[in-house]
Amino acid sequence: MRGLLSIGLLVVSNTFMTIAWYGHLRFKDHPAWAKWGLFSVVLMSWGIAFFEYCFQVPANRIGYSGYGGPFSLIQLRGIQEVVTLVVFFLFSLLAF
Repeated sequence: MRGLLSIGLLVVSNTFMTIAWYGHLRFKDHPAWAKWGLFSVVLMSWGIAFFEYCFQVPANRIGYSGYGGPFSLIQLRGIQEVVTLVVFFLFSLLAF
């Protein structure tokens, strides 16, 4: 159960990360956002990234074997990379 919860939280975390890193590239399609300067976009991305960490840190803590989870540090990192690739692929298909 802790393993599935950890993976689920990593999926949510990566969704926020991908939106923070790449979502602003679609701003040109929205009249209100198209005029935002770089500094505004950076601040907005930092705000989104805050939620990424709100999910990623608990995901790693819940999933790590040192805190009662089923995964070693290396396994957690590997899962994180796979989740990142899958989320980015799906985001690319849907958003671009």
